[in-house]
Amino acid sequence: MQLTFLGTSCMVPTKQRNVSGMFLSYKKEGILFDCGEGTQRQMNICGIRRTRVTKILISHWHGDHISGIIGLIQTIGNDENPPTIRIYGPVGTKKMMHHLLNSCLFDQRINLKIKEIDPKGKIKKVYEDDDFYIDSAELSHKVPCLGYSFIEKDKRRINKAFLTKHNIPTGPHMKDLQSGKDIKIKGKSINADEATYIVNGRKITYIADTVPCKGAVLLAENADILISEAAYESSLQNKAEKYHHMTAKQAGLLASQSRAKKLILTHFSQRYKNIQDIEEDARDVFDNTICAEDFMRVSL
Repeated sequence: MQLTFLGTSCMVPTKQRNVSGMFLSYKKEGILFDCGEGTQRQMNICGIRRTRVTKILISHWHGDHISGIIGLIQTIGNDENPPTIRIYGPVGTKKMMHHLLNSCLFDQRINLKIKEIDPKGKIKKVYEDDDFYIDSAELSHKVPCLGYSFIEKDKRRINKAFLTKHNIPTGPHMKDLQSGKDIKIKGKSINADEATYIVNGRKITYIADTVPCKGAVLLAENADILISEAAYESSLQNKAEKYHHMTAKQAGLLASQSRAKKLILTHFSQRYKNIQDIEEDARDVFDNTICAEDFMRVSL
C-alpha cells in the first residue's frame, strides 16, 4: 500500500505545488482522491501509469479538485484496452460529469460507472470487496462535500510456530483455519483462534475542504493516517471560517479527538512560501504531524 501526493496546494497552483490530487496504490487498485488540473502530468512525473486508475473519489466540485478529470479520461481512453473506472462523488455528480464529458469533443472509450453519495449525516459504505471497503461522510463546505476512508479488512494468518509445535501438516484445511473454522486432524481438534492470529487492517482517511464537523470526526476515528486540509494556520482562523476551511490547529485537534496515529496536512494556501508555521501550528496539539509535499510517497 503506497500513497503518493500529486498536489498539495489550495485553489491556485504554485511553482512547487499543484492543486489537489492524491493516489493510493493497493494490490490491483489505483484510487485517485480528487483530480485537480495537471494531475495526470504529476502522475507522469511520478511514474504512475494513468491506466492504473480504477476509482476516482471526488470530494466536491470546485475546480481545483476536479478540473483534471476530463484530460485524464481522454488520455486513458487512448489505451488499447481502457479500463472501467468507477467515479464516486456527492449528489449532482452524474449531472456534472455529463457536462464535463460534453465540454469538448473526443471518443469516450472508457466505461465510466458513476455513483452519487448521500450519507445523510452518517457514515456510508460506498464500496466493498474481499480486501477493503470505502466509507464516506458529509463535510461542511460552501458546496456539498465528502470525506473518505479507505479501510483494509483484518486478515487471519496461520501461526506456523503453533503448527510445528503440534505437528499439524499443511494442506487444504489451512483455508478453514484462515476463515476462522476449527478443524480436526487425525482425530485431534484444532482451535482456529489458537492456530491463527489477526493482522489488523490499515485505515487512511481523507478530509477535504471543510470546517470542523461531525462527519470529519466519524471518518477519522482510529485512522492510521489522517490526511487533512489545512489551508491556514490558526492566526487566520477568521479567514478560514469565511471560506469554510480548517486551520492547521483544528486539523491537529481533529487528529487528537479521533485518536488518529499520524496526521498529514495538505491543501495549503498559496500565501505560504514556507509551511513550517502550518506544521508547528498543528504540532501544538498533535505532535505526530507532517506537511505533505508534491510527489511525497508514504508506504504503509
